Amino acid sequence: MYTLPSLTAQKSVRSIAILTSGGDAPGMNPAIRGVVRAALHQGIEVFGINRGYSGLISDDMAPMSSSSVSNIVQRGGTILKSDRCEAFKKPDVRASAAEILRARGIDALVVIGGDGSLTGAHLLQQETGIEVIGLPGTIDNDIFGTDDTIGFDTAVNTALEAIDRIRDTASSHERHFLVEVMGRASGFIAIHVGMAAGAEMILVPERAIEIERISEELAAARRAGTGSSGIIVVAEGPEPGLTYRLAQQLKEHGQDPRVCILGHIQRGGSPTGHDRVLATCMGAMAVSYLGAGYSDIMVGVRDGQILDVPLEDIIRFRKGLDPTLLELALQVHR
Repeated sequence: MYTLPSLTAQKSVRSIAILTSGGDAPGMNPAIRGVVRAALHQGIEVFGINRGYSGLISDDMAPMSSSSVSNIVQRGGTILKSDRCEAFKKPDVRASAAEILRARGIDALVVIGGDGSLTGAHLLQQETGIEVIGLPGTIDNDIFGTDDTIGFDTAVNTALEAIDRIRDTASSHERHFLVEVMGRASGFIAIHVGMAAGAEMILVPERAIEIERISEELAAARRAGTGSSGIIVVAEGPEPGLTYRLAQQLKEHGQDPRVCILGHIQRGGSPTGHDRVLATCMGAMAVSYLGAGYSDIMVGVRDGQILDVPLEDIIRFRKGLDPTLLELALQVHR
């Protein structure tokens, strides 16, 4: 359970807008619901913006009611749809977006998304004065200032369920499987999935991949009769095709692994109870922070405490894997 800050209302908020941006994440719908229900409870009008920043710059929004968010807490994806809007990177486009919000009498914008989406929110506030609150909605769990992000737990459990099934086939055919999970620049999903699945190896962007060492360890385990099959979890990395290249390189060293790309199934599906509670708390607290006079912050969680994180910090700093967790993962799977 989370500890929520006690905030005192400092200002009157009449109307807010909410959007989801970037890659979708399980739990975005509970976050939307948390924002809408908390705002309406306080007499604040809410507008839902369709298709992220693309919908904002085209003025594609509509009022939301309590019934707008009924029966969505269990649904994956986002009812507001999402998009990656390259145009929003331009200052003149952000200025136009601010005028659209002001013309509708909207006091503040709540943005649910990853670091790129939150960067856009920060720039909008800095350049135009529009008040913004961010929520960390990404399965990658790579946003600075928060221990957890909306969608991460669901993505880990989805990948884990798939790997448990793949292991049955790996064991039956005495083969190793390279199972690719999402994570272009960070190994958070790979580390958690690999540890939970009891993977034989975990390969992440934070550590160099040594093909000869991997091949030697697999060969030694096979000779000892302790590793005729198994799972190697691979974070996708920055360049497409990494796992297939690894498989080819291992074949050149005498191994014959199979490849399984989990891909976008990690983003879909009903959010776990953990993600539903996290998203609901963050969504409701976004409204409380606005009423308390906060802006240009993200609602995060640290050691179970819901707190505010300056959006500027999210842009300046990168969240890295805990070195001790990484070392533990490597130790227990050697």
